Amino acid sequence: QVQLVESGGGLVLAGASLRLSCAASGRIFSSTAMAWFRQAPGKDREFVAAIIRGSGNIDYADSVKGRFTISRDNAKNTVYLQMNSLKPEDTAVYYCGADLFPNGNGWRTVRGIDYWGQGTQVTVSS
Repeated sequence: QVQLVESGGGLVLAGASLRLSCAASGRIFSSTAMAWFRQAPGKDREFVAAIIRGSGNIDYADSVKGRFTISRDNAKNTVYLQMNSLKPEDTAVYYCGADLFPNGNGWRTVRGIDYWGQGTQVTVSS
């Protein structure tokens, strides 16, 4: 079993920054992909970014490249999402997910994620 707890969401103005955290506990492996997704009202959950716990390899959705940075602290079993230059369209519930044994880049899909956190709300006001 894996437990994921997100924190760091909030209400900010457009152009501001936020840093989300995802604290993981349980059986996490070096192969595990830790991913961030988001879901806006009335829309499907979409991939944002992922990082492989062991190698540190990183993957971003095109919509956030250059603005968001994913990182990890393995000693703390925590993954971060630094979000800069936030836009109103970034408003969503942000979820942390774990793909324990990735198959290709399956971490980009909802079906590829084995465990989810409860989500944290990010609201960007114009």
